Amino acid sequence: MGGKQPLERRITLAFVLMTLIVSGTFSLGIVAIVHFIEEHLVSEELGRELDFAIDEELRHGEAARIDASTRFFSSHAGRDALPPRFAGLPEGFSEVIDGDEAYYVFKRSHDRHEDVLVKEQHEFEARERALFDVVLAGFLLSVFGAWGLGRLLAHRVMTPLRRLAQQVRHRDQLLPMAPRLAPDYPDDEVGWLAAAFDETLGQLRHSLERERLFTSDVSHELRTPLMVIATSCELLLGSPGLSGSERAQLDRIARASADMHDLVQTFLRLARAGQENEGLADSVSLNKLAAEQYRQWAPHFQAKGLAFALIDEGSSLGRYEAPQLRTVMSNLLRNALHYTDQGAVRLILGTDGFRVEDSGQGVPEEEQERIFHSFVRGHRTRGEGLGLGLSLVRRICQQQGWAVRVESIPDSGSCFSVDLGKGR
Repeated sequence: MGGKQPLERRITLAFVLMTLIVSGTFSLGIVAIVHFIEEHLVSEELGRELDFAIDEELRHGEAARIDASTRFFSSHAGRDALPPRFAGLPEGFSEVIDGDEAYYVFKRSHDRHEDVLVKEQHEFEARERALFDVVLAGFLLSVFGAWGLGRLLAHRVMTPLRRLAQQVRHRDQLLPMAPRLAPDYPDDEVGWLAAAFDETLGQLRHSLERERLFTSDVSHELRTPLMVIATSCELLLGSPGLSGSERAQLDRIARASADMHDLVQTFLRLARAGQENEGLADSVSLNKLAAEQYRQWAPHFQAKGLAFALIDEGSSLGRYEAPQLRTVMSNLLRNALHYTDQGAVRLILGTDGFRVEDSGQGVPEEEQERIFHSFVRGHRTRGEGLGLGLSLVRRICQQQGWAVRVESIPDSGSCFSVDLGKGR
């Protein structure tokens, strides 16, 4: 009964094992008692018959008359010789089985000769075998009965646990107004477990609510200063007399402000997940956003000596929320820039989404799931990130109903693909 076996199976196996021990011990005890009683009673009976045979022979000088199933042998002169199959037996009671024939043998030695009494007992042997067959049948029936009873009881025991697991697994349990679980169960071990889940889920709901409120409040409050920064950049860029370096710095500030605005919009949308709020963000087509990202990232790839290409294989005509799509695409391009030292990076548009292919280090298979977790970075870390980019990508995709996956051959490059569905 290994620890990794399902609990229901372990309960059933415990029933069967207990029955094997108890019923097996009981059956073996019956067999041992039958043999003990048989030897004790038959020994006494054969001993009396042997005394009678010897007494009759000494008194009348002739063989004693015993029943047809019993024969008397003695080493006295003139007596029948003992058959070879009964020779060499120990003193006292013995049982001899020869094929279909069975005999009780009682031997006594005295005055330098041996007296032996042999009694046929095949009928008793047949009854004894029938008794043992009944015991064996009872043993097997008890084992099968224990298996059936164990399955039945295990199923009844596990039913409330399965129900509790289903309730805990249900996503509605994380909602603030989700009903408590403990009132649905009696005051027993399962009820205590439900109460523990209620307490833990309550703490989790509280933490999630605080995180949601913090993210929502911060995102909302940051929109105003970002708007001021963006407006100031527009005014300064329109001023005459700016040098080339000053205009370049203002362009960088404007782009950083736009990126921060998209992140704020993204976090605000994630914080409001599950709430209807149409019009929260602008929509954009895939090819238009890809062209924008190509223009923004091309200088960075060029500065690193990497070829960067935008390939349209028939892009989707749907429209998608601009901040979310821009954040997903820019994070994947940034990831490709950090982990590619030579070769090329390609942004490929398809009918169902887009792919970012690079010729970088690749991601080992055992890390392909972990890199989408928060604060997890690859074994060959680059840049100063905290390992939140790909985690944010997955959260956005889950919230939007998109799908992101990675295919990679170590030291040969990676391909991150995003399935956008049909859009709207």
